[in-house]
Amino acid sequence: MDPSVTLFGPVDTYLAPYIAYVMLVLIVVNMAARAFEFGQIKEQAAEGAETIGRNPLRVATNFLLVVGAFYYLTVSRHAGMIISVLVLGVFLTDLFEFESRKVEARQGWDVERPWGAIGASLVAFLYITYQALFFVVAPYWDLIV
Repeated sequence: MDPSVTLFGPVDTYLAPYIAYVMLVLIVVNMAARAFEFGQIKEQAAEGAETIGRNPLRVATNFLLVVGAFYYLTVSRHAGMIISVLVLGVFLTDLFEFESRKVEARQGWDVERPWGAIGASLVAFLYITYQALFFVVAPYWDLIV
C-alpha cells in the first residue's frame, strides 16, 4: 500500500499493517465457531427441525470476515480481491449448509458435517495464512523468483 494514499485516514494508519493478521484470527475463530455450531445443531436436530438455530458467534465472525475482506481490498487490491472472493464463498456455503442441516432434520436423516463450508473455509484459511505469514517464506521465494 502506498503510505500517502489512505481511504479511511486514521483507521488505515493503525489497522492496515495488521489486517492480514486480523483476517487470520477471524478465519480461525470462524472455523472453531463452525465446529461448535455443528455440535449445537446435532443436539437441536434431535428435538426437531424447528429448534435448529444459527450460532451468533459464527454469524458474527462471518460478518466480520466479509467486512474485513472488503477493507483488505482497499489496502491491497490483488490479495484483497482474492480474499474477498474466498470469504464470500465461505459466507454463501454457510448459508446453504445451514439450510441443508434443517432439511436433514426435517427428513429424519443423520445430520452431516457441513463439508462445503469446511472446504471453503479451509481454502480461505490457507490463502489468508499465506498472505499473513509470507515473511516466513519470503527469503526462499526471493531466491527462486
